[in-house]
Amino acid sequence: MKRLLLALMLIGFTFLAQAQRKEHGDFQIGIFGGASTPLNKYKSYTDTQIGYHGGLFMDKYFSSNTWGIGIDARYMFNAIAKRDTFHFENGYLSTDYLNKARFQDLVFTLGPSYKYSNNKFQLEAYLRGGIMMQSFPEYVSSITYRDARGETTHAIEKTINDPSNKANSWVGLGGFRFNYMFTPNFGAFAHIDYVQSLGTKFGNKPSRFVSERLEEINANPIESTTTVKDYADHYRTEAKTIEYTVHQTLNTGLGIKYVFGKTSKVTDKPVSPKYDEIINTKVDAKDLQIVVKDKQTNMALSGVTVSIEGQEVEERSISDANGQASKLENIKPGNYTVLGEKNGVKTPILHLSEIDFKGNSKVIFREIYHDDPRFTLIGETFDCNIERNLSGINTVLTNSETRENMSQISDTEGKFIYQLNAQSDFTVVANQQGRYSQTELVSTKGLDRSKTLYVTLKLGVCDLQNNAAFVLKNILYDFDKSNIRPDAALVLDNVVSIMKQNPTLKIELSSHTDSRGNDDYNMKLSQRRADAAVAYIVSKGINRSRLVAKGYGESRLVNNCGNGIDCSEEQHQENRRTEIKVLEYN
Repeated sequence: MKRLLLALMLIGFTFLAQAQRKEHGDFQIGIFGGASTPLNKYKSYTDTQIGYHGGLFMDKYFSSNTWGIGIDARYMFNAIAKRDTFHFENGYLSTDYLNKARFQDLVFTLGPSYKYSNNKFQLEAYLRGGIMMQSFPEYVSSITYRDARGETTHAIEKTINDPSNKANSWVGLGGFRFNYMFTPNFGAFAHIDYVQSLGTKFGNKPSRFVSERLEEINANPIESTTTVKDYADHYRTEAKTIEYTVHQTLNTGLGIKYVFGKTSKVTDKPVSPKYDEIINTKVDAKDLQIVVKDKQTNMALSGVTVSIEGQEVEERSISDANGQASKLENIKPGNYTVLGEKNGVKTPILHLSEIDFKGNSKVIFREIYHDDPRFTLIGETFDCNIERNLSGINTVLTNSETRENMSQISDTEGKFIYQLNAQSDFTVVANQQGRYSQTELVSTKGLDRSKTLYVTLKLGVCDLQNNAAFVLKNILYDFDKSNIRPDAALVLDNVVSIMKQNPTLKIELSSHTDSRGNDDYNMKLSQRRADAAVAYIVSKGINRSRLVAKGYGESRLVNNCGNGIDCSEEQHQENRRTEIKVLEYN
C-alpha cells in the first residue's frame, strides 16, 4: 500500500514538473464525487445498494493536447441490504452480520486519456487499469427450529473469504468527462464511468467475494405456516453451491478541475501563423521517433533494441509491434547517433545533426533497417487436450543436417522464437519432464526471404499417463526396409530424451503396415522395424527392460482399407505408422 501511494505521488510530481514546459500539452488535476450503482450479480446476489464514490485524478496531455496519460484514485462504498428475520410455525430464518454490512474499496488506476475541445466545452474519454483494495461483508444465514428434542440451528449460507475479509484484485475503469471551462485554468465537469474488478487471483490469493449456500428445494419451500421437522427436507445438503461475485458499478458524479500553465483565452481553434513566420521560427527542441523495418521485406520489425546517444541523451528501448521505439520528447538540436540490434545483427548507424532539427514539424521521424537474412520462427506451445497455450515449456530446435541444436523456454503467453537459416530443414520438440510432444518439421527450403519474414508453428504438448498411446509423426522407412533412416533417428532421439527425463517410464513401441502384400510377411516386417527402433533407443543409453518391441503388421488398421479394398495412397499411409503406448509411468 505504501509503495503504491509513493509511486502515485512520484507520477504526480513528474506530471507537475513536465507541465511547466510551455511546449507540452495541458497538465490538470481534479476532484470528484457522486453515486455508485451496482450492476448484475454484484447487485442481485447480496442485494447491494446504490452507494457513493469520491476521489481525485491527474492527466498529462502530450504536445498535441489531444492524447495523454492519467491516474485516478478513488474511494467506493456500497452497503448491502440486511435481511429481516423470517418466522415460520416452529422456528425462524435469520442472518447474523459479523462485520459492517458493506463493500468498501480503494481503487488506484493508470491509463490513456483523450480530449476534444470546442470553445469552452471539452469532452474527455479515459481508460484505466490498476489495483483495487477491497473490504468485504461477512455474514451467516441460519435456520432455527424447535421440536421434541429442543432447538436446532443449521447454517444455510455464509461467506468464506479470507479471515480479514479483505482482498486485492486487478481492476479496469473506463468513462467520459463532460467539461465546461469558466476560465482557461478552471472548470467544472460531470462524469460517468464503469468499474469492474478483474481476474480470480491477485498474487497467490483469491480476489473475489465468495460465499457458499445450500440450495432450497423448490418443491418444498418454507412458508410462514410450515412446520420444519428436518432442515434437510427443505435444503439440498448433499452439495453446497459456491458463488463468486466481482465488483461491477456504474458511477456518475460531478467535480471541478484546475489546468496548470494556461494563460490565454480558450478558443475554438488555434490561430494559424503565416507561412513566413513558420519558416523563420527557430525550434529549440523536437521529438524524435525511430521506426525499425526489416530491410528485405520492408515490414515493421518488433523486438529490436534501439540505442540513441548524444547531447546528454543516452536512451535504449525495444521496438513494438509497429516497429516504433520509445519516442524521445524535446531533445535539443545537436548531433545524435541511432543504432538498432536484434539477434546479434546490427543496423547501419543513423547520424542526426542540427540540420535535421530545422523546419516546422514538431517530430523528427526516421527509419532504420535491420538486415538479417535468416527467417524468424514464431512458435506456440499449447495443451494438446484443451488447446490452451502453455507457458514455461522447454523447446529444442535441431538443424536436420548439422544436428546442431538450441533450446528455449516458452514465455508467459506460450510463445518461443528461433532464427532459421535459409534453405534448411529443422525439427522442433518439447523437452519437459512429465510431458511429450511430436517432433515437428520446419523447413525454409523454397521460401523467398524478400517476401517472407516469419514462419509459424503450433507445438502440441501432452501429459504422460498410463495406457496413453500416440502415433510418432515423421518416422519413415525405405520400401521393404527396416533400418533407421537419419530423419527417423531425429524423431527417436526425442523418445530417448523423454525416457531419460522420466526414469519410471516404460513403453511399448509398435510398428504397423498397410494391408497390401502378404499378411505373414507384413507381420514379420513390422516386427523387424519395431526391433530396429528399440535397438536404436537402447544404443542411446536406455535400459532394454523399459522397452517392448511389437510388430502388428496389418492387424490394427485405423481405417477400412483392408485386403482387396481400393484405397488412395494417403489412406494406406495412415496405416503405415509407428506408435508408442505408455505401459507404466509413476
